[in-house]
Amino acid sequence: MTTTLITGANKGLGKETAKQLIAAGHTVYLGARDEAKGRAAAQDVGGRFVQIDVTDDASVRAAAATIESEGGLDVLINNAGMEPRLAGNAIPTPADTTVDEMRETFETNAFSMVRTIGAFLPQLQHSTEAVIVNLASGLATLSGLSDPESFTHFYPAVSYPASKATVNVITIQYAKAFPGIRINSVEPGFTNTDLNGRTGTQTVEEGAAIIVKMAQVRPDGPTGTFVSAQGVLPW
Repeated sequence: MTTTLITGANKGLGKETAKQLIAAGHTVYLGARDEAKGRAAAQDVGGRFVQIDVTDDASVRAAAATIESEGGLDVLINNAGMEPRLAGNAIPTPADTTVDEMRETFETNAFSMVRTIGAFLPQLQHSTEAVIVNLASGLATLSGLSDPESFTHFYPAVSYPASKATVNVITIQYAKAFPGIRINSVEPGFTNTDLNGRTGTQTVEEGAAIIVKMAQVRPDGPTGTFVSAQGVLPW
């Protein structure tokens, strides 16, 4: 039985990914900061709840200890994330960007992955089917952001794409350092979730599909890649 943890899983892509992986036979821990929401989501999809705030060292260590005591982890899906929005759901421009915004965004989207991977690494290294899936974004592709013909070129904000580009660096470097673990970044697509103020154009079922696929990569499968439902993406 494959045991999987999904962070930020009480709603949106995290919850839908849990639902699909449970249907595929995984034992899934739905990680969430809010206990009531997390437990409700876990009950709804038939998973297990574990409390975890990915921005807090003690919380992540406690979640790791809980899962280890119950048998250990095979698959870690770093799904928790945030996208800053201004009043009226407006996307901030470079003129709106502050150091505090950058710090908060990086803490949630990038630094948390280092924290969470570090806490669960000993368990993953004991698994024969260890996988890490890091949620990135099409906005992490620098060639796209800089190309006027790209669909991502319009996006004005600084902190979100910068944090997701950092996620891709984390993926590359950890994949090189730990060849026994399949470690990949995924771009789920522009999904209709609370993260983007419900502006996405695809369903959570569609967005979760690539996450679910990469969570089930076999030990001889790809590692150190950045993929979407359409295939491998440029860094």
